[in-house]
Formats: sequence, C-alpha cells, structure tokens
Amino acid sequence: MTILLTGASGLVGSAFARAAKRRGHRVIGLVGAFPGAIDGLEVKQQVDLSNDAATTAAVLDAFPEAIVNCAAVSVPEQCDANPALAQALNVTLPTTLARLAHHVSARFVHLSSEQVFDGTHSKPYAATDALAPINLYGRQKIESERAVHAAAADFAVTIRAPLLMGNSVGGQRSNHERLFADWAAGRTPRLFTDEFRQTCTAENLAEVMVELCERQDLRGIFHWAGTELVSRYALGVAIREHFKLTATQAPITAVARAEVPEAARKRQARLALNISPLAGKLKTRPQAVAEQLAELNVPPPCRAWYLGLQ
Repeated sequence: MTILLTGASGLVGSAFARAAKRRGHRVIGLVGAFPGAIDGLEVKQQVDLSNDAATTAAVLDAFPEAIVNCAAVSVPEQCDANPALAQALNVTLPTTLARLAHHVSARFVHLSSEQVFDGTHSKPYAATDALAPINLYGRQKIESERAVHAAAADFAVTIRAPLLMGNSVGGQRSNHERLFADWAAGRTPRLFTDEFRQTCTAENLAEVMVELCERQDLRGIFHWAGTELVSRYALGVAIREHFKLTATQAPITAVARAEVPEAARKRQARLALNISPLAGKLKTRPQAVAEQLAELNVPPPCRAWYLGLQ
C-alpha cells in the first residue's frame, strides 16, 4: 500500500520507513528542513506541517491508503518554550490528518504518549484509565487523541508509546544518544533512581505501527511498551555496561526525586502501561530491556570519542 508518513526524519518516523519498506509498502515521507536521505522512503517531500494548506495539498496529491503521524514536539520542555508551535504540530496537524484520512478513506495511525497519565498508579495503566496529565505535552496529546477519533472514528488507531530507545538518523534524539552526548562533552547526567519507565525501541514500535496499517479492524486507543519497568538510573547503567564503558569514562549521578523537587514536579514517578489488549492481537512481540540494548549503536556524533577510549 501507499503510506503517507509525517515526521519521517524523526526517531520513530525513520524506523517506520524502514519497517514499512521491509514489508513491501511504498512510503512517501514528509519532513521539515531535514536535508539528508532517509532509508525506506520512496519519496521525500519537504513540507511545513504547521501550514494546514501545505499539509492538505501533500495528502491529496499522494492520495494514500494509509496515513501515519509521527510528527510532534515531543520534549515537554520544548512544548513549554514554544507552545504555539507545539499546538500546531501536536494538535492541529493530527486533527487535519484525521479529517483528510476520513476524506480519502485512508487508515490513520496516530502516535500519542504515556504522558497523558500522572504517574501515580502502582499498577499498569489501561487505555481506559482516567487521564491526568501534569505537563502541556500530555494535555496536547489528549486533545489530539480526542480530535483524531472524532474526525476519523472509522479509520483511526492511536498508540500511546513510552520512553523510546533506538538509533535516530542524526544520532541525537534517543535516550542512549543523549547520554552519549553528555559523556562525550564531559558532563555527568543525573538520573532518578525512583522514576520508572517501560521503555521500548523505536524499531519495535514501528513494526507495531506497520501492522496496524495492515489491520484496519483495530480501531481506538491502545498502549505499547517493553516488557520491563526500569528506573532511569538503572537504564543508564545498563546502557553504559552494554557499550562496555566504565563509570570513570561514562559517569552517572544517582539522584532521588525528593532531592530535585522542581524537576520531579514536572515528571511522572511511574509510567507502566498495560499492553496486553494489543499484544494479544499482533505478530510483533514486546521486548525485554536486553533485547532493546542489543539494537543500539554508538551515535555517529560520538564515535570519535568512543573509539578514542578503546
């Protein structure tokens, strides 16, 4: 099928392009200013996705069988810094895409976030649990979900995703890539020992999203994540050990949320997701942390630093 992909240069978007190509689909990728090649795309188009008319023209020109939305301002601090742009990409864009999906009868796969929850539950969140975001990003994701399913109820599926691992096109977007950037620059990241996430890789999530393009019988909101809940600190240590770095070469400071109350106020303590409803319907399987680590590469911007340690 022909799939129109927004955010094709991002961590999930680029992974989706590769996964869709492997399954024989034709992917038209929309990017902003990204100049490089993206593996898996048959066509790459530069489109201002904050411009409704430009987005509409791109969709109608492609007339796709499926639309996949991976474009977002996904860092909460960046949403706070530029709320107008975040609103345009996190809410207005998916709303427009959903209306267009309904218009051209295309499957619509929308990417949302675990941050629609407040992180106070001791049990994994179900898709039907009450929403209680603690930041602007989470509020925008809720608004986008409601708009998408109102505009394209017969065509749309939303995936709420967790903290993501993986190898981005530029080597600067994912969790391990940001850690490497700190270490290469001589900085010591501070990671919470009591902040827990159920991480998965962008590649694994992309496989799920490709399956959902093909499974038009699945509609509504679902959760996807890995199989293990792990603290930010434990994950950082696991990444360091995977790349055979020492604590001197790649230092990490362990901190508790109570030590940094201002930061903790804007971050959820525990985000575990109930993935059983979707995992029971797909061929793609959720991964343990060890499987996720095995997929990670040394980020290109940090390779010289890393090789210098060997």
